[in-house]
Amino acid sequence: MSSSVSVAAEWDLLSDRFYRRITIYSPLPWSSPATTTASSSGGGSGGVGRLDLSTHIVAAAPFGGPIAAVRDDSKIVQLHSEPSRRRLLLFSSSGHPLASSPWTPHLPRLHSLAFSSSLNLLALLSDGSLLRFHLPDLRPTPSSSPVPLLPPASGGVADAVFWGGGVAILTEDNRVVVTTDIEVDDPHPRELADPGVSEDEQVLCMAVVEPQFVMSGSPEVLLGVGDRVVAVDEDGVQVLGEALEIGPVQRMAVSPNGKLLAAFAHDGRLLVIPTDFSRIIFEYECDSALPPDQIAWCGLDSVLLYWPEVLLMVGPNGDPVQYNYDEPIMLIPECDGVRILSNSSMEFLHRVPDCTTLIFGIGSMSPAALLYDARDHYDKQSAKAYDNYQLISSSLPEAIEACIDAAGYEFDVSRQHTLLKAATYGLAFCSQLRHGRFQEMCKMLRVLNAIRDPEIGMPLTIQQYKLLTATVLTGRLIKANQHLLAFRISEYLNLNPEVVIMHWACEKIAASAAIPDIVLLESLLDKLRLCKGISYAAVAAHADNTGRRKLAAMLVDHESQSSKQIPLLLSIDEQDKALQKSIESGDTDLVYLVLFHIWQKVAVEKNAPLDFFGIINARPLARDLFMTYARHSKHEALKDFFLSTGRLQDAAFLLLKESRELEKNPMASKGSPLHGPQVRLVEQAHRLFAETKEHLFESKSAEEHAKLLRVQHHLEVSTKQAIFMGSSVSDTIKTCIAMGNDRAAAKVKSEFKVPDKRWYWLKACALATVGNWDALETFSKEKKPPGGYKPFVEACIDAGQKTEALKYIVKLTDSAEKSQAYTRLGMDKEAEAAALQAAGNGDELFSRLKFTLGQNALIDTLRDRLSSY
Repeated sequence: MSSSVSVAAEWDLLSDRFYRRITIYSPLPWSSPATTTASSSGGGSGGVGRLDLSTHIVAAAPFGGPIAAVRDDSKIVQLHSEPSRRRLLLFSSSGHPLASSPWTPHLPRLHSLAFSSSLNLLALLSDGSLLRFHLPDLRPTPSSSPVPLLPPASGGVADAVFWGGGVAILTEDNRVVVTTDIEVDDPHPRELADPGVSEDEQVLCMAVVEPQFVMSGSPEVLLGVGDRVVAVDEDGVQVLGEALEIGPVQRMAVSPNGKLLAAFAHDGRLLVIPTDFSRIIFEYECDSALPPDQIAWCGLDSVLLYWPEVLLMVGPNGDPVQYNYDEPIMLIPECDGVRILSNSSMEFLHRVPDCTTLIFGIGSMSPAALLYDARDHYDKQSAKAYDNYQLISSSLPEAIEACIDAAGYEFDVSRQHTLLKAATYGLAFCSQLRHGRFQEMCKMLRVLNAIRDPEIGMPLTIQQYKLLTATVLTGRLIKANQHLLAFRISEYLNLNPEVVIMHWACEKIAASAAIPDIVLLESLLDKLRLCKGISYAAVAAHADNTGRRKLAAMLVDHESQSSKQIPLLLSIDEQDKALQKSIESGDTDLVYLVLFHIWQKVAVEKNAPLDFFGIINARPLARDLFMTYARHSKHEALKDFFLSTGRLQDAAFLLLKESRELEKNPMASKGSPLHGPQVRLVEQAHRLFAETKEHLFESKSAEEHAKLLRVQHHLEVSTKQAIFMGSSVSDTIKTCIAMGNDRAAAKVKSEFKVPDKRWYWLKACALATVGNWDALETFSKEKKPPGGYKPFVEACIDAGQKTEALKYIVKLTDSAEKSQAYTRLGMDKEAEAAALQAAGNGDELFSRLKFTLGQNALIDTLRDRLSSY
């Protein structure tokens, strides 16, 4: 039990709980004057020298994150071997320098530093502007210019509180401005309600209840003003705790779960109260009424107060625990404890877990303690090992669980091994416990021990690791350029290493400006091939952004996904290859993407269309897709394509289509503006058809159509009536006759060689349509009609003029035609008589009459009469 006693001797009792302070790293490299250099992103490297927390503005990221520092220019500093120019320094938690960058001179005074939840370094200046730095190279992002967060007339920053995703700023004129999106390029600060602080009052302290702990989803800012505490949010201001008579509050800290508030009052009392100030949970009177320099929660059970040289830990009951320091320290709250950073060491103060207390507590006879002792006896080959087993056989699973859990909370590797050995001793006798539990803990401890190494400097506890998750941890290692460790952890935990390898590849390209593309390509491919399905296109895009286009072109050839490969090929001006790849993929959307991209470039260059047409004409799929698209929206481009590739007939048909579209245009009915272009389009089509031997008919038709359009255009101009365009030759003649313009009709007849027989039909129809019966009769007597008088009869019947029709029926020489005419006029007897005269053609005539009359009694009579002949 001696080992248990030595372990428990390191603990401190607070109320009924034990706490322990573990030294994680000591001494820190920066505590030695011999500390040398750190890589610099802003102009070379320089000596880091000794880092004194009392003379620097310092920030530390949670979850064992890095530490940033800038010398405080408001304090007088004795420069030993340090450079006189201020520098922004970045260290790991183990004190190893990571980066160093010159601090930009002539900026407003630095107020505070902080880390965002994504591990970007934030610097708040005294005028309320914000600088952001990318890790690990401390590169300003998105630019070196500060982003203003306060209105111009605010007077600057009086106090500020950061949390993972935002910052709350108290201005010199006592206004509260909150920004919840500090990581975006253009943050949107907003002013909360006026806290109502008068000119003779002073804000003594400030704290923030983070948005995730507030029902409204917006941060709530607590201000200690005079003898009251006010809660400020977007909706208004509320005075808290008036009934509690706390008095002026000089320091405040909100608990990690957002439910409790630790407040140091003016009379030296430490109060723990709910954030709604409904009651006082407990209070403790400190020996000093001076407000502490720092106040922080250690988990949820105790509060730390720091004055120079004294750190006081106060719990709900009993005496506090006091730690003495002869150097300045900084408290870094974590979810399960507090990291204590000093000039020479990094410590972790936390509550001793129950499982550890059961095993190492002085005088503990718990099953876990007996199992631990049994393993010790087993190693010594003592029979007491089996005796201990018999004592705890009924509680063996719980004892094994306690040993496994206790190993997870230990930083000392040898103690981890001892506890795990005790668990394996118990597992040999226990079949009830899941063995995977032991394996999971071993995996977690291997990961934790690897990242706790001083060279890495990430002192995560097992609770922090579980809360952070392995995926986020690998992301943090990547951001620290610890790619090898991140890759090994990903492989060990069966995580996808793609993100790790891609980030390494991008960093390798950025750091290899002097290496030839071919050599660098082989180096990259050796690692990229380790991960199946990795995006070569993303790495190639980074290479292109860094100015290595040839390397990008070689990398993108290895991309298997066309949807990623082709856009990148276009961005690096590899249009031919992109078009070929898109065609090979069979994805018409990708082909169209390439075609549109090339065409946009063509629109800027004069001679480029011919090159474009040559490219697509050699590729049938691209050619057909272009033609399909151009037929609907880009006729000119399609016409140029047909002409440049010798497809004259297709160009001619396209011109005819354009002519028809002009004809359908509503403006075409209002006169001549569109008729000229329409005629020219048809004439161009005629000339193109004429150049091909296979399209003589189309050439002649286009010529005739152009001639007709010119005639119709002339008629519309001369008659001032837009009624001719788009009609046929026959309709044009009929329209002219109907208007009384016989000369124009005759001219059309002559130009288009209309036969006389057709001419008679057209003129008879036109005269009957306008009811000019005298002219019709005169026309019928001019000479014997070449096709007989049937056109006159039909025209009169269609016009509903029975009397006029009878004039011409008697002149019909064909009895069958007479019978049909009489039938249409409803003159059944005359129709029967005419039918009898045509007895020789009875069957044919009967069929015609049946078609004309349908089924009625006359049909039966005619059938009987005709059958007698």
